[in-house]
Amino acid sequence: MRSFLITIDTEGDDIWSRRASLETRNASFLPRFQSLCEKFGLKPTYLVNYEMANDRGFVEFGRDLVARGAGEIGMHLHAWNSPPIHPLTSDDSWYQPFLIEYPEDEIRKKVELHTHFLEDIFGVKMLSHRSGRWAFNAIYADVLRDLGFRVDCSVTPHVDWRSTKGDPDGAGGTNYRGFPEQHYWMSERNIALPGTSSLLEVPMTIIDRSPALLTRAAQACEDISDLPNRARRRVWPLDWLRPNGSNLTSMLRVLDAAISQNRPYVEFMTHSSELMPGGSPYFPTAESIEKLYQDLNELFSQAAKHFCGSTLTEFHDRVLVSSCSDS
Repeated sequence: MRSFLITIDTEGDDIWSRRASLETRNASFLPRFQSLCEKFGLKPTYLVNYEMANDRGFVEFGRDLVARGAGEIGMHLHAWNSPPIHPLTSDDSWYQPFLIEYPEDEIRKKVELHTHFLEDIFGVKMLSHRSGRWAFNAIYADVLRDLGFRVDCSVTPHVDWRSTKGDPDGAGGTNYRGFPEQHYWMSERNIALPGTSSLLEVPMTIIDRSPALLTRAAQACEDISDLPNRARRRVWPLDWLRPNGSNLTSMLRVLDAAISQNRPYVEFMTHSSELMPGGSPYFPTAESIEKLYQDLNELFSQAAKHFCGSTLTEFHDRVLVSSCSDS
């Protein structure tokens, strides 16, 4: 069966507010989400950053999850507050610089420390990963491979993050236009290309519904102006498998597209803080959380009819077995 992958960026409360100090109250709201997943036979992958790995409640939750085989603990890294601390801007808590903007030796130190920290706390090897703020490059990929990671899910096809700044004097985030929509063994030389490395890239499920002719026209104009692409997106916004409180129809459309295109997986994502009232700009009230759970119940119910629940590493292992069989 096709795999339904649930990924949760597991991090502090309301990162969007850019506060200097962080709370992790959202950890206490995760059991409800986990129960819903288990109701439909789905197995989330919690991609955990530094402050959540220091939350006692979440550590207990994560250890139980691993012990029961009900999900996976992977890694998520916010460069600006993950040790070793290396100030990059005048106010890193506000600007939230991307890890790829740091010197290569600092990238390696941060990834190594956080990886070993998570492994010590949860007693399992870290195998799955998503970068903070979707920023990724070849150096980052090399470090993950060196540390034994098997699967990454940082790529957001069709999305150009260059206008989203980390360091205000930097080049912005990663441009994922032209990247594959579906999983691939990542090239060691170019993260946009399939290759023969040991790292499986599992891009976020994002569907582009705009006509192919307009897509090619916008790409042809890309070096001159981004206006055609912005106009295209206004009429045909990308469909993400990510809840925002008002996009159930869009998410169900993603499932239908994946089935009709015979995709081997779909990847759902949310943030742990989006499961708590006031933990994000998108779900500010208890009422909005109840609406979210109504949508999730419908989405997961439909998904369970056509997909099997898998963690990221389970999906990796399935792809690996298939690759070996083909060869």
